[in-house]
Amino acid sequence: MVEAAYIQKVCVVRAKEVVVDAVSRFSSDDASFVDFYKKAFRELNPDYPKFFKMDALSKLAVLAAEYLLEGESLDDLALVLANRSGSLDTDVRHQAAIQHEGEYFPSPATFVYTLANICAGEISIRHGLQTENAFFVSENYPIDTAFSYTEYLLKSGKASQVLCGWVELFEEKYEAVLYLVSPKGTKKHTAENIKALFA
Repeated sequence: MVEAAYIQKVCVVRAKEVVVDAVSRFSSDDASFVDFYKKAFRELNPDYPKFFKMDALSKLAVLAAEYLLEGESLDDLALVLANRSGSLDTDVRHQAAIQHEGEYFPSPATFVYTLANICAGEISIRHGLQTENAFFVSENYPIDTAFSYTEYLLKSGKASQVLCGWVELFEEKYEAVLYLVSPKGTKKHTAENIKALFA
């Protein structure tokens, strides 16, 4: 059970840049998200070819988590994520594949990603996590819900640290704001401090 929780580390992915704790770790002038995520992921040189087979939302979530969790212990790590569009980016692609009766060739590889929480599953698979996870769909990051649920996970002993945040992607518009809540750090885990991450 964690008595005091802190926002230990923050990773933001937006506008063709990856920033960890206010330090730019990767940036690119590439116009498309596809080119950006490929280069940003390869910058870390991970041996994980499965990354390139995921849907775009999962790639964004796994990419941000890769930078956030670099060098961190993953013991009892839970996930609490949210976004606005759910899996709409993949849903549109899936719908396009089944739109015309004569050309009905839905891809199982696309269909499997028509749930937003699959991106949390991909982070769990990548890092071997076997703890709690939750995914919320909300117009804006549900600060109070994420704060309360994270505090519950820590104080109940269901997790000793929690990866929280926002992973929003639709077409070429994307943003990830992930933060690690743990017993380490100097910035208290409060709703006000979470709000500041999104200011």
